[in-house]
Amino acid sequence: MKWVRFRIKTNTDAEDIIISDLYDIGLEGAQIEDKVPLSPLDKEKMFVDILPDPDDDDGTAFLNFFVEAGDDGLLLLGGEPEPGTMTIGAANTAGDIRKVSKDEVLSMIEEALSDIKSYMDIGEGTVEVSETEDIDWLNNWKKYFTSFEVDDILVIPSWEQVPEGDTHKYILHIDPGTAFGTGMHDTTQLCIRNIKKYVKEGSKILDIGTGSGILGILGLMFGAGFAYGTDLDPCAEEAVRENLENNNISPDRFRLVIGNIASDESLQADAGKGEYDIVVANILAEVLEGITPSVPVMLKKGGVYITSGILNEKESIVTDAMERAGLTVLDISRQGEWSSVVSRKD
Repeated sequence: MKWVRFRIKTNTDAEDIIISDLYDIGLEGAQIEDKVPLSPLDKEKMFVDILPDPDDDDGTAFLNFFVEAGDDGLLLLGGEPEPGTMTIGAANTAGDIRKVSKDEVLSMIEEALSDIKSYMDIGEGTVEVSETEDIDWLNNWKKYFTSFEVDDILVIPSWEQVPEGDTHKYILHIDPGTAFGTGMHDTTQLCIRNIKKYVKEGSKILDIGTGSGILGILGLMFGAGFAYGTDLDPCAEEAVRENLENNNISPDRFRLVIGNIASDESLQADAGKGEYDIVVANILAEVLEGITPSVPVMLKKGGVYITSGILNEKESIVTDAMERAGLTVLDISRQGEWSSVVSRKD
């Protein structure tokens, strides 16, 4: 596919109104770039290895709109204009797509921006137009993911073949999808090593913020009997399903539920209280602080809580939260600037 990008330089106050007005002319999605600090709720929802660290917010924002170009060079705009609004270009036979030229789209954008300028400050309000050549948006990221090793574990993309003569005991085929990590990050590797260290035959694992399912799946490969994963992102469902299939693991052994187990008592009841030998959470120190009070409820007596995603200088945030929850800190391991803290329910 070929795409044309319309990049608008504006300010954060005008983001929503510009997106809304351009939606009315058929630009149905926007990629937003700004430096607005993350709210506590934003951070809570980000079950990721590394929290973005933006520069100081100067109020500047960029809105990127991508429009597909047909073989005839015309751009394909979604939807029909609202009654009484400008109609430019010929309607496509599909009825809900319009074909317009690049210049016509630019003219519509500039007219919309001019209207908005009449009643509010939109900053520079400039528009930059660029083209891309045949980008496969869903698969282009794959060129950055190659196989890697964690001790005696080979993590390999699902679309690659295991090298002939490979002697690794554990081979994990993984397709993280576009929404989740690959396991290459230090924090994930710290969790992998600790799961392998503490798992026993038949263990039950609770993986909070499971993402693509890497930790729960490896736990099953190391001998655990069952894994229960939770995540806030519905994209995790497809990622986990595919990765279970890639590694020939029965879906009966891994249950995934979308939701926040730290605050949702119905989700805690569904998972089962006091049932887990291992609870693992590879998130961020600030998020772990909020999750930790609910962890003892889920653990068996003697069960262990494995955490990572913790910058070295923030270890005390997690260890203090564990101690307040009545857990005993067993071990702290580090890799690069990151730490993993393990505790036990006595």
